[in-house]
Amino acid sequence: MIEHAISIEDISPLELYGVNNSRLRQIKEAFPELVFLARGNELRIRGNEVHLTEAKKVIGSILAELLRRGGVTDERFDELLDKNEETKAETENPNGTDVILHGSRGNLIRPKTKGQRDIVEAASSHDIVIAVGPAGTGKTYTAVALAVKALKEKRVQKIFLVRPAVEAGENLGFLPGDLKDKIDPYLRPLYDALEEMLHFDKLKSYLEKNTIEIAPLAYMRGRTLNNAFVILDEAQNATEMQLKMFLTRMGRDSKIIVTGDDSQIDLPRNQRSGLLQGIRILAAIEGIAIIRLSYRDVVRHALVKKILSAYDNENKKQK
Repeated sequence: MIEHAISIEDISPLELYGVNNSRLRQIKEAFPELVFLARGNELRIRGNEVHLTEAKKVIGSILAELLRRGGVTDERFDELLDKNEETKAETENPNGTDVILHGSRGNLIRPKTKGQRDIVEAASSHDIVIAVGPAGTGKTYTAVALAVKALKEKRVQKIFLVRPAVEAGENLGFLPGDLKDKIDPYLRPLYDALEEMLHFDKLKSYLEKNTIEIAPLAYMRGRTLNNAFVILDEAQNATEMQLKMFLTRMGRDSKIIVTGDDSQIDLPRNQRSGLLQGIRILAAIEGIAIIRLSYRDVVRHALVKKILSAYDNENKKQK
């Protein structure tokens, strides 16, 4: 164990530590492996060298902005502190081996949080992965990236992207257009992810040839999905029978990733979520991995993380 001292004499300690040390507590939560001691104009950090290196980079970026601007908002402080996950990824994979693929705009698509890295690692050694967590944690995005990578590397011949359309069927009868026009709004997030990973012409070709098929969950009944990468998104809105039906479509040389948010179930009161049942009864099966993501994995606006944390605390109080 080693110790490193960071001088903060050129900035106001209040700007770094926060009112009643609120920001210092955030830093400690971001690096639980380290010990932080605030002494006068120094912040002392104690721990192993790898974690110290991560913390020094993140705190260095915070101090640089404080010096430049004289202060930062809580929102901006959260954004700077969130670089912790990116720094960890760089430290753990200095040669960029965590890159999943190159996006349609030349950007590198890689896991940004521990939860996303857990999905990638689980998918490499399990044929079925169930990833559960709040909105904004990149569950679907990561799953789609893994599917596109598998298709590009010819490890699968087809991608199926599936979503339950809770409002599908008779409830959509008043909407204009054919069934595809009615269903597409519920599948739009899957199209959005694909558009970031494949050039327009390539994506259009895949969709026209059904190499990539995007469909409501009900369309999977009776099919056998061989040599395919299959993603079920919004699985909290699949009933128990629907999830069982979906998982048993799995054929030879296929991989399935199920994603969902068990805090946002839209099913009617008389129907139970298949995702909740699946988490309970499938975890012990070899070849199936259950990955839990939390508000700490949120990669949207900094306020989203705070909102989810507040709701989580409220739920704990009620229980």
